[in-house]
Order: sequence, then structure tokens, then C-alpha cells
Amino acid sequence: MKSSQKMLEKIIKKLASKNQTISFAESCTGGRIAAAFTAVSGASAVLNGSVVTYSNDIKHDWLGVEREVLQNFGAVSSQCISQMLKGVKKLSGADYALAVSGIAGPSGGTEDKPVGTVYIGLQMPLTQEVFRCLFHGDRESIQEQSTTFAIEKLEEYLEI
Repeated sequence: MKSSQKMLEKIIKKLASKNQTISFAESCTGGRIAAAFTAVSGASAVLNGSVVTYSNDIKHDWLGVEREVLQNFGAVSSQCISQMLKGVKKLSGADYALAVSGIAGPSGGTEDKPVGTVYIGLQMPLTQEVFRCLFHGDRESIQEQSTTFAIEKLEEYLEI
């Protein structure tokens, strides 16, 4: 956890130096990304807020994810993540957003989307990227890997 704390300190310092903010929309990670950020002193300068949107109804009601997207592609899809990113960015007014939705298991997997399938998205000021990941391990391990991947992608984009 020490190395990820250093990574978070660098991210927070970089965003603060540019007077930029970030917000999160989390599903399968259940607030772990927000918890990781708020564990670091100085996070209040850059973190606008975070929502845990676990149910499809809340994804729709709070973030504006279209019901058609949820019905046709599911909550674990690039289409859903894309709309979650736009929704949390609009909701919070942040410069950056991270969104995560996946199947942490042990149940819920399908042939097309096995346990460990997680979509992670990053909304930057001008562009958006969504990644499809397949993590392995138990529920907690998949949640941790998802959290770490999201933070690492943010660090990579910020070129720290």
C-alpha cells in the first residue's frame, strides 16, 4: 500500500498544482478508489466527490445511464462506463472522472462476461478512455486489482 500511497500523493499534488479536480463513479469497487484518495492528506483540494452506483436504477437516476444501454449492453460494458463517466463529471463539475463497473464474484459471471470482467474508464478534460480488464482471484482481490488499475491509469495519463 505504501507505493500506491506515494502514487496517490503524486496524483493529488499534480492535480492541485493545476487547480484541477476529480470525481468517481464506482460500482464493483464499492468506494475503494474514494477511500484510497481520502486516506491521503491533501485529497480535499482535488476530490470533488464520489458515488457508489451499485444498482442499475441508481446508475440511471443519479448518473443518467440510459435504460437502453443497461438493457442492451448491461452495467458491465464500455457503453455503461462511458455514460457513468459523463454523468459523474456533469454531477460533480470535476475536470477528471474515473468509473468502474464489473463482476467481482464469486457469482454473477457469464460466458461472455466471466467473474473478473471489469470495465474501467477515465474521463479527461478533452478525451475519454475505457478499458476492459479480466482480473483473477477472489472478490476482494478483483476489487483491489480494479482499484489499483484505475489509479495507475490516472497516473499514466497525468504523466507523473
